[in-house]
Amino acid sequence: MPSLMKRSVAEMVGTLLLVYFGAGAAAVTLMIAHGATKPNEFNIGIGALGGLGDWLAIGLAFGIVIAAGIYAFGRISGAHFNPAVSIALWATKRFPAGDMVAYIIAQLVGASLGSLLFAATAGMDAVTIGGLGATNPFPGIGMGAAILAELLGTFVLMLAIMGVAVDKRAPEGFAGLIIGLTVAGMITTTGNIAGASLNPARTFGPYLGDMLLGGSNFWGNFPIYVIGPIAGALIAAFLYDYLNTEE
Repeated sequence: MPSLMKRSVAEMVGTLLLVYFGAGAAAVTLMIAHGATKPNEFNIGIGALGGLGDWLAIGLAFGIVIAAGIYAFGRISGAHFNPAVSIALWATKRFPAGDMVAYIIAQLVGASLGSLLFAATAGMDAVTIGGLGATNPFPGIGMGAAILAELLGTFVLMLAIMGVAVDKRAPEGFAGLIIGLTVAGMITTTGNIAGASLNPARTFGPYLGDMLLGGSNFWGNFPIYVIGPIAGALIAAFLYDYLNTEE
């Protein structure tokens, strides 16, 4: 097994790419749509399919970069790229506490660097218009509903991770594809509810980038993207273990 330092670097780089290309796609969508007439307040979208088409594109951007990261770094760090996943694996006794802390720090650093790099390449419109792809509940969505959406989306994601990546009975070679597609699907459905973070680090990076670069302050919504994803991942991991016991 590679050293904890090498595994942490892999987690940092993987999460950096996830935020740069995934959250970056959300920021670009907002930048392209800036000034366009919205059919309603619930729709950020453009194009023939409106908001749903945009969320599919954003979801695929996330799914593709996550798949690439899993195939690149899976053998090094396990390719968590998500504090909720690391916490769930620790809670089910698959991951040491010390490693979990190192992974989460690396993921938060990577997410922050990903946002700052995106701003450096896309310009200040990425901050002032695109919000660096920061996640927030949409109009009419309360905190409870947003937490529930994040919980359910991460629940499905963690079930997929348990089934295709953690379970030793899983066929080899499919983890990146299936997990990436799962993320894309969850984002397409729940993106216009609470932004479909499914990952505390994915939200942390844009929030910090916006704060440092003079954008909006979204920190009041951060508990949504900590409570929902962590709860969803924990429930999924424990349920998977319960259903796979022989008793």
